[in-house]
Amino acid sequence: MSDEKLIEIYKATVYRGNTRVFHNLSLSIDRHQNTAIIGPNGAGKSTFLKLVTRELYPLRQQGSRVRILGKDKWDIWSLRAGIGIVSPDLQHDYAGNVRGVDVVLSGYYSSIGTYQHQTFTDKQHHRARTIMTDLGIADIQDHQFSRMSTGEQRRFLLGRALINTPHTLILDEPTTGLDLTATYHYLDTVRGLMQSGITIVLVTHHIHEIPPEITTVVFLKRGEVFGQGSKQAMLTAPALTELFETPIGLANENGFYQTFPANTH
Repeated sequence: MSDEKLIEIYKATVYRGNTRVFHNLSLSIDRHQNTAIIGPNGAGKSTFLKLVTRELYPLRQQGSRVRILGKDKWDIWSLRAGIGIVSPDLQHDYAGNVRGVDVVLSGYYSSIGTYQHQTFTDKQHHRARTIMTDLGIADIQDHQFSRMSTGEQRRFLLGRALINTPHTLILDEPTTGLDLTATYHYLDTVRGLMQSGITIVLVTHHIHEIPPEITTVVFLKRGEVFGQGSKQAMLTAPALTELFETPIGLANENGFYQTFPANTH
């Protein structure tokens, strides 16, 4: 069980409409391996997410497979209970009049908001309150989603992802749209989750939002795995310069990396 792959993609060819995004993509992430998937816009990061969440499927071809925790087929509800996702797409899907507490509770049904036919037990309400308290948002749980700051919205979506006690969280561009205070607060929360034993798969092109607890980095570029290895081996100025095709300098402070334009003169 310890060597079981969290995600195993082998020779997957994936189309979005008439556009081929992946051709024979092969990528694996071990369970309990905190991983950052980095790439420029158009690299295939969002398609990778939809492949993992079963919103997209690869073409049927001999030898091709997409396995989550060793299984080719999943009940979608069981999959979503074990793997929580927070993404800008999900944030945009929520109607403005949904209360914060209902955003969190909706995680039980993987729905966008709650509906009259859905029922919640006292235990489920208690868990929602506990999560909101832990995330520092209990005092605004009755506020409308549209009236919250981007950072507050992101925390309620994180609460939604945590409601089923997932073993893994996939975070897509988690600090996009946040100011510095909200960014640092959110990253501190994510670090605490990793330290508590939750595996994080971070999908991003922002090097500064990669916490020290991330151990493995995957480079995606033009629908292919451009490289994969330890964070120390992958996050170098030459490697990032090649990935993003622009001169990049790199600084490392307290386990966080920061990029800056390299001096080309």
